[in-house]
Amino acid sequence: ELIIGRPEAVYFYEVDGRGPCWAFEGEKKFLGWFRGYLLCVISDQRTDKNTFNVYDLKNRLIAHSVEVDEVSHLICEWGNIVLIMPNKSALLVVEKDMESKLDMLFKKNLYSVAINLVQSQQADAAATAEVLRKYGDHLYSKQSYDEAMAQYIHTIGCLEPSYVIQKFLDAQRIYNLTNYLEKLHEKGFASKDHTILLLNCYTKLKDVEKLNLFIKGEDGVGEHKFDAETAIRVCRAANYHEHAMYVAKKAGRHEWYLKILLEDLGSYDEALQYINRLEPSQAGATVKEYGKVLVEHKPHQTIQLLLKLCTEGESQKTTGAADGNALSMLPSPVDFLSIFVHRPLSLMVFLEKYIDRVKDSPAQVEIHNTLLELYLSNDLDSLSVSQSAETVSSVPRSNTAKSCSSDEEKSFQKRREKGLVLLKSAWTSEQEHPLYDVDLVLILCETNYVKEGLLYLYEKLKLYKEVVGCYMKAHDHEGLISCCRRLGDSGGGDPCLWVDLLNYFGELGEECSVEVKEVLRYIEKDDILPPIVVVETLSRNPYLTVSVIKEYIARKLEQETKMIEEDRIGIQKYQEETAAMRKEILDLRTNARVFQLSKCTACTFTLDLPAVHFMCMHSFHQRCLGDNEKECPECASEYRNVLEMKAKLEQTGRNQDYFFQQLRDSRDGFSVIAEYFGRGIISKSSSRGSGN
Repeated sequence: ELIIGRPEAVYFYEVDGRGPCWAFEGEKKFLGWFRGYLLCVISDQRTDKNTFNVYDLKNRLIAHSVEVDEVSHLICEWGNIVLIMPNKSALLVVEKDMESKLDMLFKKNLYSVAINLVQSQQADAAATAEVLRKYGDHLYSKQSYDEAMAQYIHTIGCLEPSYVIQKFLDAQRIYNLTNYLEKLHEKGFASKDHTILLLNCYTKLKDVEKLNLFIKGEDGVGEHKFDAETAIRVCRAANYHEHAMYVAKKAGRHEWYLKILLEDLGSYDEALQYINRLEPSQAGATVKEYGKVLVEHKPHQTIQLLLKLCTEGESQKTTGAADGNALSMLPSPVDFLSIFVHRPLSLMVFLEKYIDRVKDSPAQVEIHNTLLELYLSNDLDSLSVSQSAETVSSVPRSNTAKSCSSDEEKSFQKRREKGLVLLKSAWTSEQEHPLYDVDLVLILCETNYVKEGLLYLYEKLKLYKEVVGCYMKAHDHEGLISCCRRLGDSGGGDPCLWVDLLNYFGELGEECSVEVKEVLRYIEKDDILPPIVVVETLSRNPYLTVSVIKEYIARKLEQETKMIEEDRIGIQKYQEETAAMRKEILDLRTNARVFQLSKCTACTFTLDLPAVHFMCMHSFHQRCLGDNEKECPECASEYRNVLEMKAKLEQTGRNQDYFFQQLRDSRDGFSVIAEYFGRGIISKSSSRGSGN
């Protein structure tokens, strides 16, 4: 640029032509340019004095002015301004540092100049913000709040927001505060607390338009300007539910969206539709959290939703069963049991529909356990009444109690029937183990006294004495005898049940003659107890007379008499045979034997010498016997059998374990001991033992 000084003004010329001019009166002796400043030595014709001025053209102010004598040269070197006088003296003008300049400007309240100064010097953002802050404080002190806020907004990013917010928390300056917080969010320097404060400002001002713009924004920009959870909390607290739901949906905060729908708006149908649109994993977690509320208000729809989550969907409905791998990846119904804690009937419906669709669930045992607990429990009666209250309310008052009682009884009986069907179908004769926890179901049946269930389980577990005990506890004599007929069969049951039954009637303390006669018939049939034990057992019941056991005793006496007679005949026969054997032995020892056979017993040829005669009256050629001349070939096999039997009996006598095993397995232990004595095993073993 070219600068020309004339008395009326200073002119600037550029390549394109004449530029701006500055009207400075006086004759221009010297002109210069130093770091953006215009240097002029001006002579005042009226006073004949020279003045050296430093002009800051950008800020339109005189940065420095001093009277000087005649100047011969104006030099700008070494970062300084040097004025050389004719008398060989010099004036050195040094530029002040930035801090000194700003302090001087602040004292003169020239804040706009200070701002321009730091900007022209390309100072850092922190220095600029500090100047802007002081300018804002100056305006704030003069109660120019709008202008002050304009300066504070420029400090965003450098100045701590709390400094500004603290000044404008007064309700009368809420508009300025709102403006500042908006800019704070736009520039991305807002925290959760700032979001809460801004939303509170909008709600206090009831400025729905700005709230919509901030929350919704265009192209979803709003979701990046604030913390979603914070915005949801504030909008929800201020009853701006629509805005809170919008933020929750955009941010994917399903739990907040549903919490507003269910707790604030009570829109249960909309909540179920929303859950249906979620991913299965998200839907499952959401139902676990809010399922109790949904089941309470929309049980049918909630059950349908759970069935959709726990099964494979429409394709599975047609097939009726799911693939094992697919089922293992689906949520288990057991995971959702807690949401039915106050709605057991709804839980029962859910599990029934599930097992109808899925036949081989990995959680089959747990599901059956829960269903059996619901079916067999007596605690659902009051709940059934409360759930049917709407139906009952339409009945006339006089018939309400009767109808309610009838409905309760029907519901109770229906559940019991379902429980017994499940109890038996989940443990059939083909299955080695049941599809439920036997111990748990036993406790349920015992607690709620489900007699048929107890009998079935005890019988499956082969606990026959417990089966009989159930009938005894119920005083069901007919069922008791029928049970013993079925389970007390000696072919595969436990005959001792008849003994327990006889003891029961013996201690019953009431008339039971017909039942006792029936029991005695089976005891007599299988010969389970001796008559003396039967008589002793029944004698404890004072209501039983001798006539009850008269026929039984008569038959037993007749049977015993017959057995005694048979034994007597057998003894007589054995005595006669023994006497004949002894006589024969004596004859062999004392008298000679005459052998009159003329033919060989082996070859049937005429007997000639040398010949061998045996005491059994058999004769043989010596050549027919070979080397075996000590025993008769005809009688040897029979004799060896006798010897083997004798050796076996002696060995059996020494085997005590086998003896006691026979004693335990036999119905009549006395007969076993008598047999051992009869064979001479025990006495012979004893004599050997005493000899040793």
